[in-house]
Amino acid sequence: MDNYFLPIVVGICAGIITRVFMLKSDYRQYPTYLHGKIIHLALGVIAAGLGSIIVPALLLKDYTAITFLTLAASQFRDVRNMERNTLTGLDQYELVKRGNTYIEGIAIAFEGRNYLVIFTSMLTTAAYLFINIWASIGVVILCIFISRVLMSGSTLGDICDIEYCELRFDGAGLYIDNIYIMNIGLPQRQEEILRNGMGFILKPKNFNVRTTIANLGQRQAILHDVSVAMGVYRDSGTPALVPLAKRDLDDGRVGVFILPQEKNIEKARKVIGNVPTLENAIRLPSKIDVDKKGIL
Repeated sequence: MDNYFLPIVVGICAGIITRVFMLKSDYRQYPTYLHGKIIHLALGVIAAGLGSIIVPALLLKDYTAITFLTLAASQFRDVRNMERNTLTGLDQYELVKRGNTYIEGIAIAFEGRNYLVIFTSMLTTAAYLFINIWASIGVVILCIFISRVLMSGSTLGDICDIEYCELRFDGAGLYIDNIYIMNIGLPQRQEEILRNGMGFILKPKNFNVRTTIANLGQRQAILHDVSVAMGVYRDSGTPALVPLAKRDLDDGRVGVFILPQEKNIEKARKVIGNVPTLENAIRLPSKIDVDKKGIL
C-alpha cells in the first residue's frame, strides 16, 4: 500500500485545487464568506479523498472500497438538498426573490462540482500510477480547464439582444414599448416609477430562445440579479414598486421593468446579459419531430 501513498496524496491535492478554482463568491455573495466556503471546501476534501482511492482499490482488488462511492453519492445528494432548503428559507427575506428555478440550478451546480472533484482526483491518481508525475500534472491542468468551462455555462447575452426602452404610461397602464407591465392608478406612483424605473427589451435570437426566456423562473432570475447588483428602489409592503418581466405574446420578446437604486443603463444591460441561462428553463422546441409517434 506504501506504493500508492504518494499517488493518493497527489490525487487528493488535485481534487482540492480543482474545488478551490470552482469556489468563488460573486456579486450575489453565495456561498457566503467565511463559513459557507468552509463547508464546501470540506466537502471538496472528502470528494477528493474518495476519488483518489478508486484506482488503488481496484489494483489491490479491494472492491469493498468502491462501495464508499455509493455512500458519497447519497451524501452529495444531501448537499443538493441542503443548498435547496437553505436558499429557499433565505429567499423569503429577499426584496426580489430568486425563485425556485434559480435555487434548483444553484443546488444542482454545487452537487455536480463534487462529482467533478471525484473525477479529477481519480484521473490524476491513475495518470501518476500508470505514467508519471508529469502526466498527472497535465491531467490536473486539463481537468481544471474543463471544470471552468462546465462551470461557466451560457448567459442571456449569448441568446438575446438587450435593448433599453423608455417607460411610458397609457392611462393607468405601464408599458415598455408595446408590452403591458402593470396597472398603476396613483399619479404620484406613476411619477415615482418614471423617475426611478428602467425598461429593457429582450429579443430572442432564435425560436428556441423564446421558450427559454418565457420561463417564469428565468425571468425571476433576471429581476433578482439586477436587484442584487444595482439595488432596488422598494421596501416590503409596496406592491406598486415590484420589478416585473412580461412577454409580448406575438413575437416572444420580454419586457423587463426594474427599479434600481443606481440608474445606469449600460451597467444594467451588462448585468442582464450576464444572468445565467438556467438549465431548467432551456427548451428546444425546434428539435421536436412532430411525425414521431410518442416522446418516450
